Amino acid sequence: MKYLSALLALFVTCHPAHAQSLIFGAGFSDFSDPFADDEAVVSFEYHHRPFYQTERLSAAWGGALTVDAAADVHIGIGLIGVYSFSDRWFVEGSIMPGYFSEGDQLNDLGGDFQIRSLLGVGYKLNNGNKLSLAITHKSNASTQNFNPGVNSGLIRYHLAF
Repeated sequence: MKYLSALLALFVTCHPAHAQSLIFGAGFSDFSDPFADDEAVVSFEYHHRPFYQTERLSAAWGGALTVDAAADVHIGIGLIGVYSFSDRWFVEGSIMPGYFSEGDQLNDLGGDFQIRSLLGVGYKLNNGNKLSLAITHKSNASTQNFNPGVNSGLIRYHLAF
């Protein structure tokens, strides 16, 4: 987890083309605990306008809500962004600590405090919106004795405004 956090910190950025965006995602969550129920998942994110920006790199604050088919919910706020490789291709990263509530007791992650990290790759469309594929990981960063974690794969649509 320490190395993943350090890697994500290198990619904490936002694409400079639009000031803000809403991101809608859908995918599947795989809980590390073998007794947990893996579930379909949807996510909703808001990325605020960047507070730091260079030609290829910028950083912004944002929030995310993730809900799976078992009604497990995570809501987090943190640092998000994108590093642009070209006019169209980018890498996105985020760290969002927040609150987790399991809808299914089998999907316990060890506590209410969970940190969601994300790493994704995407493509900017002609209209300024984007498509991306992302992987996320949620865990309590060993702040509790029980820390199984959950990984998700998402396809995402970024609506710029």
